[in-house]
Amino acid sequence: MNDKRLYNVLLAPHTTEKSVRAAEKFRQFVFKVATTATKLEIKQAVQKLFSVQVSSVQLTNVKGKIKRFKQVEGRRNNWKKAYVSLKEGHDINIANFE
Repeated sequence: MNDKRLYNVLLAPHTTEKSVRAAEKFRQFVFKVATTATKLEIKQAVQKLFSVQVSSVQLTNVKGKIKRFKQVEGRRNNWKKAYVSLKEGHDINIANFE
């Protein structure tokens, strides 16, 4: 896997109340990832960027919402979310991720 692809796999951390609870309780971190990303690519990207050991990756495809503005109806883009579980003794500081 080339390094250029790995840096384009993770787009941003997805911080919500649910993701913060998952991080505290299960050591799972949630990222918004490229829609073409695979579990193996996400695992390698997290391990390379944060220097941690990943135990598992779970993916979710999120469908874009339909929104209306006056008579014009539009749709937001679909996107992919990854739940990354870390091995015991490893942690990520999301505040430093850009």
